[in-house]
Amino acid sequence: MTVPTDLDLRFRTEAAAQGLLDVAYDFTDSPVGTLLLATTERGVCRISFDPEAEHALEPLARDFGARVLQSAKPLDPVRRELDDSFEHRRDSFDLPVDITPLPAFQRMVLEELARVPYGEVQTYGGLAAKIGNPKAARAVGGALNRNPVPIVLPCHRVVGSTGSLVGYAGGLERKRALLDLESGQFGGLGTT
Repeated sequence: MTVPTDLDLRFRTEAAAQGLLDVAYDFTDSPVGTLLLATTERGVCRISFDPEAEHALEPLARDFGARVLQSAKPLDPVRRELDDSFEHRRDSFDLPVDITPLPAFQRMVLEELARVPYGEVQTYGGLAAKIGNPKAARAVGGALNRNPVPIVLPCHRVVGSTGSLVGYAGGLERKRALLDLESGQFGGLGTT
């Protein structure tokens, strides 16, 4: 038996409105491809370049709770701020971020990462120095590679010591595209 679409939508909307979800997720199109977005009541907890929900559902349930459901409305603020950023109407995010399941070192790296200004880059070593551990460039790279909220926590702004683009979980083509978007030089994925 299939559930009528309007009933399914009402169920998902009401579950989110009643606070019955641990995580709401949905999808959005962006200049760097389709993104999977997820949020808890505390804030955005996942932005994934992999739009296959089945790859994200188990980790989301493990990290935040088993009540994970696709529901668009809770993601409206995330979608709106991402769209504004891609359209150059904002250069920072006001979204709360939920990174509570992450280890302390990774949270510290991501909190410092959030301070890298729009349109600028930082090196892995420079970021390591800012957290008080200048020899931890590789560990910083590992923490950024597992960043659950790219774009909002802008790991695309971190480059190698020579300024080269290295180490982006979304792929170097996306990293270049995001940097080009910020500089106003974006010509589309695959055209940079």
